[in-house]
Amino acid sequence: MSPTNIFTPASTPADSIFGLSIFVLLNVAAIFVIVFALLTYVVVRFRSGRSEDPKEPVQVYGSTQVEVAWTVIPVLIVLALFLAAARVIASVQAPPQRPGALEVIVTGHQFWWEYRYPSLNIVTANELHVPLSDLRHPTPTFLTLLSADTDHSFWVPRLAGKTDLIPNHPNHMWIDPHEPGLFLGQCAQYCGTQHAKMLLRVYVQPADEFEKWVHQQQQRPQAGTVSAGQRVFESTACVNCHTVSDTPAKGRFGPDLSHLMSRATIASGAAPNTSQMLRLWIKNPDAIKPGSKMPAMGLNDQDLDAVTAYLETLR
Repeated sequence: MSPTNIFTPASTPADSIFGLSIFVLLNVAAIFVIVFALLTYVVVRFRSGRSEDPKEPVQVYGSTQVEVAWTVIPVLIVLALFLAAARVIASVQAPPQRPGALEVIVTGHQFWWEYRYPSLNIVTANELHVPLSDLRHPTPTFLTLLSADTDHSFWVPRLAGKTDLIPNHPNHMWIDPHEPGLFLGQCAQYCGTQHAKMLLRVYVQPADEFEKWVHQQQQRPQAGTVSAGQRVFESTACVNCHTVSDTPAKGRFGPDLSHLMSRATIASGAAPNTSQMLRLWIKNPDAIKPGSKMPAMGLNDQDLDAVTAYLETLR
């Protein structure tokens, strides 16, 4: 099953949108079949050259019944579509309020995602983790959508519809996924060179797995001997863009790296988080993501290996 299949919704907002789509599709399909059938009948029944029926069809000039029919029927169809759409919009924009519901602040950057869990004191990037919602006792996750630079759009097809991230204009959306697993999406608003590689990964986890992830993310790095890689990291411009807990690195322009190796991917899903790809990403970001905002640091091979080894300790 495709993790981006819009025909297999796995969350209440996506269910509502899918139901509306099917309702609209059935209506327009019925209109198409009726109109096409009538047109086919007329073309066949009254085509030229039929010797057995050479006369022109009876012409009707001014029929109150016909005029009422072709006015009232379209109005009723449009009214039904309007009411159905209004009901779905209202349900999506007025989420059920639940005490203790998880809240996440999502910030779109060129070209990556930042996730902050205020109640859990967790900051991570590119991979959103949320708990599974029980249909009998829904536990929705509420997302506040912000932009750090230009317009972005948050879209995970199986979980909810698209919602834009507009600078200086917070937006909101909610999900309550009722299937565990990995759900993929991406920025759906052109935001620059690497828009197509601004990918989304949402991990929906049962309560115990989510609590385990939360516990891991809340752990502080183990204090120990400062490695050569850490010294290189802290003596370069890396600290101006990235944060690593309990170190001088407090930057906010790039992703928080405190638990970098707990993520399956780097560069907002553009590459797997392996030692080889991490080293290449540090050495030459454009080799993975042309137009990336991350600069090549110009490290020699020894320092590059040391920094890579240091980052691999950040779990």
